[in-house]
Amino acid sequence: MSNKSMPALGGKSFEGLKLTNDHGAEYWSARDLQPLLGYSQWRRFEQAVERAIASCKESGNNPDHHFAGAGKPITGGKGAVQVVEDYHLSRFACYLIAQNGDPRKPEIAQAQKYFAIQTRRQELSDQLAADLERLELRKQTGEEFKALSGAAQDAGVQNKMFGVFHDAGYKGLYGGLGRDAIKTKKGIPEKENLMDRMNATELAANQFRMTQARDKLARERIRDQNQAIRTHEQVGKEVRDAIKRIGGDLPERIPPAEHIKAVEKRVKTSTPKLELDERDAIGLLGNTGDKNKNK
Repeated sequence: MSNKSMPALGGKSFEGLKLTNDHGAEYWSARDLQPLLGYSQWRRFEQAVERAIASCKESGNNPDHHFAGAGKPITGGKGAVQVVEDYHLSRFACYLIAQNGDPRKPEIAQAQKYFAIQTRRQELSDQLAADLERLELRKQTGEEFKALSGAAQDAGVQNKMFGVFHDAGYKGLYGGLGRDAIKTKKGIPEKENLMDRMNATELAANQFRMTQARDKLARERIRDQNQAIRTHEQVGKEVRDAIKRIGGDLPERIPPAEHIKAVEKRVKTSTPKLELDERDAIGLLGNTGDKNKNK
């Protein structure tokens, strides 16, 4: 699996936590990975590890090559050192833990997206890798839409005004165009969901707009319907201005993408096998695995 462009999670770098064992193999400490993936309790995280071990067996790979029990010394407040249970994990093990983690955690969702794209990229064409990225963004944007609706309700937006509230965000981001006007401009049929025809860049811009609007409503404790609507539109304008400053494509100028259902069907027919190359397969054995293979 590729180790390039792994996003930072929880303010720390996944690659920055990488260690090297006596066999020259890269590994990660489960204790170090735990907070990175959004787990505050070791017990909960260990459950994800155990599910990952089972998944490793089911995939036809040897768990002993990827999960090694270990002890980790922890220094307490008074300087006392306590050895706690830990695991040494190969890159493949980290991937499996992300796949078996709690998808409600944003850190897990981000890790799943990264590993899914990187793993499939081995066997999929660049086009299908882009399809997978778009599918993940569409899923996350849909979830963010629901979360923003909940935040709008908490901010005092009545159900009958939800359409106006969401349209305000579009108008801010799309230079005054609401949802229906955007669809008309792009030639998208009235019955189709606008987000189903957005490409990855446009989805990411809208996801960011919704995330920032939700956070702003909560942070400023807005409890007035009209203020909530104005806030959403203002956030949309701010995101639009940021796109302008960096020279990006304004969303209303991005052509409609292929319907997301067609993309989903294409990706489903191209599901790769969970086969590892020789180096990844030996995992934590590193140079030892190479030597044993040559005997």
